[in-house]
Amino acid sequence: MKNQGFEIVQGQSSRGVKFILKGHVNSINSSELEKTLEQALNNGEINIVLNMLQVAYLSSDGIRIILRIFKEAEKLGGSLKIELPSEMVRNVIGMVALNDLLI
Repeated sequence: MKNQGFEIVQGQSSRGVKFILKGHVNSINSSELEKTLEQALNNGEINIVLNMLQVAYLSSDGIRIILRIFKEAEKLGGSLKIELPSEMVRNVIGMVALNDLLI
């Protein structure tokens, strides 16, 4: 899926379903991320990996969605982890004190 400088590519990981995110996760396209992650949970994919190496921008909307899906996955006995965060993603996640939780 590609939308306004944002793309999600689905794959598999040894830890569960993997989504490779590319571009800008902002208020305009964060709903696409939300729908994709909710659909994965609804399909029984409770272990989610987000590869964010190619993410150039992460808005507060994106953080809110990732945190909500993290909590939902945990309730189902699963997990959500960010792998290979870009430097920008690592900085943003660190600023909101979520490193230990998500990375």
